[in-house]
Order: sequence, then structure tokens, then C-alpha cells
Amino acid sequence: MDETMLSVITQELALQLKQVKATVRLLEEGATVPFISRYRKEATGLLDEVAVLAIRDRLEQLKEMQKRRTTILETIEGQGLLTSELKGKINRAETLSQLEDLYLPFKPKRRTRGTIAKEKGLEPLANMIYSQVDFDLHLEAEKYIDSAQGVNSAEDALLGCRDIIAEWISEHQEAREQLRVLYHTEGMFECAVVSKKEAEAIKFKDYFDWQESVAKAPSHRVLAMRRGAKEKLLTLRVTVDQSRAIAILESIFIQNSNSAAEQIKLAIADCFKRLLSLSMETEIRLDTKQCADDAAITVFGDNLKGLLMSAPLGLRKTMALDPGFRTGCKLVCLDETGALVHHDTIYPHTGKHKSIEAGETVKHLVGKFDIKCIAVGNGTAGRETETFLSQLSLPKEIDVVMVSESGASIYSASEVAREEFGDYDLTVRGAVSIGRRLMDPLAELVKIDPKSIGVGQYQHDVDQNKLKKRLDDIVESCVNSVGVDINTASKQLLTYVSGVGPRLAERIVTYRNTNGVFDNRNKIKKVSGLGDKAFEQCAGFLRIRGGNNPLDASAVHPESYAICKQMASDLDESVENLIGNAQLQSTINLNKYVSEIVGMPTLRDIVSELGKPGRDPRQSFEAFKFSDKINDIADVSEGMVVPGIITNVTAFGAFVDIGVHQDGLVHISELSNTYISDPAEVVKVQQQVKVKVLQVDKVRKRIGLSIKQTQEVVAKKSSNKKSRNNKPSSHKKPVIDASKSLASQIQL
Repeated sequence: MDETMLSVITQELALQLKQVKATVRLLEEGATVPFISRYRKEATGLLDEVAVLAIRDRLEQLKEMQKRRTTILETIEGQGLLTSELKGKINRAETLSQLEDLYLPFKPKRRTRGTIAKEKGLEPLANMIYSQVDFDLHLEAEKYIDSAQGVNSAEDALLGCRDIIAEWISEHQEAREQLRVLYHTEGMFECAVVSKKEAEAIKFKDYFDWQESVAKAPSHRVLAMRRGAKEKLLTLRVTVDQSRAIAILESIFIQNSNSAAEQIKLAIADCFKRLLSLSMETEIRLDTKQCADDAAITVFGDNLKGLLMSAPLGLRKTMALDPGFRTGCKLVCLDETGALVHHDTIYPHTGKHKSIEAGETVKHLVGKFDIKCIAVGNGTAGRETETFLSQLSLPKEIDVVMVSESGASIYSASEVAREEFGDYDLTVRGAVSIGRRLMDPLAELVKIDPKSIGVGQYQHDVDQNKLKKRLDDIVESCVNSVGVDINTASKQLLTYVSGVGPRLAERIVTYRNTNGVFDNRNKIKKVSGLGDKAFEQCAGFLRIRGGNNPLDASAVHPESYAICKQMASDLDESVENLIGNAQLQSTINLNKYVSEIVGMPTLRDIVSELGKPGRDPRQSFEAFKFSDKINDIADVSEGMVVPGIITNVTAFGAFVDIGVHQDGLVHISELSNTYISDPAEVVKVQQQVKVKVLQVDKVRKRIGLSIKQTQEVVAKKSSNKKSRNNKPSSHKKPVIDASKSLASQIQL
């Protein structure tokens, strides 16, 4: 455990050293982030998942930097050029940029103008000029005339010296650092359309003639400009005021006002134009890309979490329809566990006779399979199918719910779907996925590549390794916070359980299929390859309902079962009677059970679980219905106030599905009546909202929406009601407070 790294992490994350040490030790012992944050609170000092992830990621970065540092030291030492002073600078370098700047002069190079000049024997003269001592410049330069070397005049010699000096300047650490600061603080992105590609580049119209500060450019615009440049539709440059840059370099290198200094000034101008400006531009483009990637990945991760943690319908018999016009609607019926019990195809949109026949089929299947809810895919013919179902006079208790189809086609053609439904075609698989994602979004969506779910932007432009790591962390976090029923979970869901992974997940399913359900957690140890360490990591997150130990259905870890039994015994009760009995639990003196290993945080978690064992942290399901007045963008007009569901949150606003096959955009300025810097402060994916239509562009299929203006309507109505009553009433609905979660305030 490197003490220097621990110190750096402690300072950067504003944590205590003992917290960082404990977390790093647990990580190095193979503990997962969910396990550490849930079951090792005493060791880490109550660090949550966010803090543990930050420690893990920063530790990995520092280890990678240390590897690079070691490589650089070994390389320079191998050249016989490593001095104690240089070694000290390399060891003290705090950033990768500083490290690479120090290494640059020693880095193997291709043949350059500077190296060619050195080959001509001009380096001694270059050193004299660089030192800026007083001497007769031209007289000295004439000594280096050598036609055999291609130095035919004193001016040729001076030109070669300037090439050498330009490279020295470009490799100078302080010069690079100061220019780096200049580019970051005063640099400008300059974007323009490629000549004669205006029509092809119309989607990038905003950037046809665009300038923006590097320091202020938001991530989505950086990625948009880069995409346009990558597609060769835009040109993209990063520039600074050349005179400012040259002035900075002259302040570093010019010490006198003699003829040698004049040569250095010429070298500086050449260096900036030919070397440093290009090098800095490349660096800044890379730096801003990394920052933009991080921002985009964070937004993507937050959106994915909101989607995965959507409220589940639960164990209810469900009918699901994958809509279509000419090809019909693929219909499936699922039992409470999501198993396929029937499939059919109906044609409600191909004539009156077929529509009547389709209606009779639906009503028959609803009765036959005791259907409690109907899921309808939101793609082509989705709203029309919803309208068809609403006219069938189905029992009132049956909800018809529109479900996002994003990624369903990807799942249908996947190996996972072939394993589950090898005897059925893609349309049946897609319908099953639609129904299951209503019943349990988390359990179904883990089968799909998160990039195909439609909750990110520029996902194919950002660093793919970073993106995958972040999304895997999000999925792992969601799966473990909810918990997994080991007797019903798919292999894909089990894969994300702490300490399990793909191989053990497959072995768990194989064992379950061969030996029957697990009736207690200890039986999990019988799975081949699942040793004590894996059991420690996964046991608390795996649920066994209806087993022979009631604690197995909770998030209480088996290592704490003895404490639960002791608590019950001290009250002369059984563990079964203690579970769910708030009165009994209130009499427990937690101080009695504190030990060197188990502290108050764990004891409070235990009592909380005894109160509501296996509690699902997701919200309760509430059916959502789009406005009956609109089914297509042609039905949308300015001024309408309609219900919608947020499908994507970005840095510049939120996209909302209002049921017309085209999401509308609520710009960040239209989200709240109070200032916000990040849309995620007030909205999240899958949130149900009311929106006001601000503008409709039916040609380009763009809809502008507002959330804050619906709040103003509520406020105005509330104000009018107060005026009529002449006094406030305690039971009146309050005006929406935009600083709070809109989900808890906007009533649909």
C-alpha cells in the first residue's frame, strides 16, 4: 500500500487517512464496492458507494501514473542521462502532463529539422546563442560554413541553430505549462463548415461559423463539434492570441537585448507557429474531449440508473403487445414470474372485421389467463393500439401502460434471447421483453447493452472503456441495492451480484436447474467454485423467499445472524416474531451488541431490515396514461398542457415523451423557475411530468416544451383561489417548489 498515493487520495477527496486506508485494503482483498459500502461501514467510517468508487478510480489512476513514471525513469537511465535533479522532478510530478513534459526531451524522435541541424554540427553554436552571451554572431556563424554538410552561408548556420533552439523551447517544461494554462483559460474553439458541404452538414448548422471559449464550452457542444469534424463536415481548431503566446515565451527565454536574443525571438516565433501551437492544440483537444467524455458518461450513468430503478409492476399476470400496422401486433401472455404462457398475432389496424376479431381475442385471453395489466410498446402503431385497447370495455382494474421499446429489437436478436426463447421468432421475443420490462425493468434491462437503451448522448463518441466501466458500476449498484431472488433470477441478473460474475452466475443457474431451489443461504456454498470469499461478498444481496430461515429473505448478512438471534433471545422471542414487529424492535438496546467488529451503523441497518425485510428501494408502481387528444405530432399545438414521461436528461435539458412518436425537448431554461446549472437537479429519467407545448416544427419534427410554465399555471390558479377566499387555507395544494423533486410534486 503506497503511502504517497493514500495521502494524495486523502487530500483530493477530503477524507480521513484511516478511511482511505481501510477502503483500499478492502478493495485489494477483493471486496466489491457494494459490499464495502453496505457491510463494512465501521471500517470505512460510513463511506457511501460514491466515495468508495472515487477512491477506487483515483487509486487506479495513480497506479497507472506510477507505472508510467517507472517506465520513464528506466528509459532515461538507460540512455545514461538520468541526473539526481531530473529524477527528483520526475518523482515529484503531480500530473501526467508534467511527467510527459519532463520526458519529452529524452523521448525517441523521428528525424526533425532540429536533429538534421545537429547532424550538421551546429549544436555548439546553438548553445552559444541560447546562452545569450555577447559575441560577434555572424563571425562565429561563418566558422560553421561547410558546403559538404549543406551549410553554405552564415545565414544557413543561423537558420539551423534556430531550428535546434525552437525544439529546445518546445520541450521546455515551464514554457509548455504556461502555454497550457493560456490555452485552457483564453483558448477558443473555432468551427466552420467544410466548403461545398453545407447541405450534407445541415445537422451541424449551429457550428457553420462558430467561436466559443475553451473554458466555457459545455460537454455536449464539444462532442458535437468533434463529431462534425470526424465526419469531415466541419473544421475545428483551438486557437489563442498569438501575440500573447509569444510574449509569454519571450518572458521565459529572452534575457538580453543583443543579437543572440534576436535570433531566439525568431526561434520563438517559429517554434510557436510550427511546433508549440500544434502540440498545445492537440493537448487541449484531448483534454477537453476527456472532460466532455466524463460529463457525458456521468449523464448517461445517471439516466441509466433512473431507468433501471424505475418502479416495477411486480408479480402480476401481464399481456404485452409489440404493435404493428400491416404486419399486426404480436401478443404474448406472461404469468406472475414472467414466463411465456401464450403467444398470438392480432390485426386491429387492417380493417373493421379484423379489428373486431382482434378485440375478441384480447378479451378472451384476458379472461383465460387472468391478466392484470397490459403493456404496449411505444413504437410504430403504439398509440393506435392503446386507443384500440381502451375501446374494448376491459375490466377497470386492468391498466394499459405504454412501455419504451428501446433496445427490445437488440434483445430479440441477442444470444440471451436465443437461449431463453430459441423456439420462437424475434417478434415473440420482443413482445416478451416489453412485458417483462414493465414487470421488473431492472431484471429485464440488464440483458441489453446499456448503450442500446436510448438514455445517453454521443455514447459512440466517448471513451468506450470508460463508458463501459461506468455503466457496469451503475448496473452493479442498482442490482445490489434492490437485491436478487436467487431462485428466479436470470444468469444475466446474477452476473451483477457482488462477488458473482458471469462464470459463477452460470453455475448457480445450473445448480438450481439440477438440484431445485435454494432453501437457505448456506446451500449457496454448494455451487461449484463459490468459495468463502465469494459467499461473503454475495450472500447479503441474494434473497431466498419462503426458505427455512426468514433472515435469508432480508439484506441482513449471514455474518450477523448470530446478533439477530441474540436480540430475539434477550427478548424471549423467536427471530420470526421479531421480524416486522416494530413494538418489539423499539425495546432493543443496541448499545448492548456493540463490539470491536460490529458498530452502531451495522446494528441500525440490522434493525431496519428486521422492520421491513428485503425492502425494495424502488418507488411503487403508478400507471401512466398519455393524453387522449394527441396521437401524432399533427395533433400537437402550441399552448397545450399534456402529461409526459422524461426519457433522457442531458446537459442542456430533458427529452419528454408525450405520446406522439417524437420526444419533445424541455430546454434547461424551461425546467424550473429557479436557476439550475444541471437539469438533473430537478428531473430524472422515467419521471412523470406535465409539460406545456411552446412550439411545434412539424416539418423537422421538433417539439419545444416547458415544465416551469406548467408550474406558473398552478401558481396562478392557487393565487386566484386565495383571492376568492380572502384568506389562506391549510388544506389547499401548495404551489410547486422547483427546488424539490418534481416527481413528488407534479400530480398527473
